[in-house]
Amino acid sequence: MTLNFSIAEAIEFAGNRLVSGDGGRLEAERLLAYLLKVERSYLYAWSDRRLTPTQWVSFQRLLQRRAKGEPLAYIRGWQEFWSLNLQVTEATLIPRPETEQVVELALQRLDLERALNVADLGTGSGAIALAMGSERPRARVIATDVSAETLEVARENGRRLGLCNVTFRLGDWFVPLVGERFHLIASNPPYIAEGDPHLTQNGLAFEPDIALIAKDKGLGAARHIAMTAREHLLDGGWLLLEHGYEQGPSLLALFTQLGYQQVADFCDLAGLPRVVAGQWRAC
Repeated sequence: MTLNFSIAEAIEFAGNRLVSGDGGRLEAERLLAYLLKVERSYLYAWSDRRLTPTQWVSFQRLLQRRAKGEPLAYIRGWQEFWSLNLQVTEATLIPRPETEQVVELALQRLDLERALNVADLGTGSGAIALAMGSERPRARVIATDVSAETLEVARENGRRLGLCNVTFRLGDWFVPLVGERFHLIASNPPYIAEGDPHLTQNGLAFEPDIALIAKDKGLGAARHIAMTAREHLLDGGWLLLEHGYEQGPSLLALFTQLGYQQVADFCDLAGLPRVVAGQWRAC
């Protein structure tokens, strides 16, 4: 087989090897653009350009990794979230579009002109914290994570984006926040049950278990956060928790039982229940 493929031929070949339809072609374009360090538009403008043998071999290696299920974000080392390009590694969960619903709901509850205290628990790559910090520059955002390796990725994202109003602390959930209270606490905690078949699908096997799996049928982390957040919320403060699409009723009942008010479950852009919100009143 010739190694003198044009860009167009390489994309067609790769697209057929990955997945059928436009999805395979799109993934092939993203991989090739990453390899060549160009924008995807370049691939169309210079579709007749020939790849060198070295580039073709490198492209084949990328295709093999993707064909084995490794997420594109890990191969490239970054993922876009809320228009921010975030570094990701296998120590971090890959930020997903549905998590942007957490950010949107948070911004609706955070006055642009006020210097508010905000926390993001289990921050991972820093996605939620950095998105909130970028949109609310007067807010003081504190992000926590139990993994030092993960937190260093988040810190690097914060440094690269120049978001000085976001700080990162090492520790499990609320442990680094002893004695502090917040206007809003947000989290995308692990919410998949142990042994769930979804853990073997869509590249989840490559992502850190600690960011995916929770005890108590996937509700253990959410229960702990909902219970403990009451000690860290100011009067009128909000708690926002992302959850699995079948967990909404359980969390609505839990929030109500714990005394939160204005409890509601909000759907993501796919129409699936995704984020439970509740307001804490101290009296």
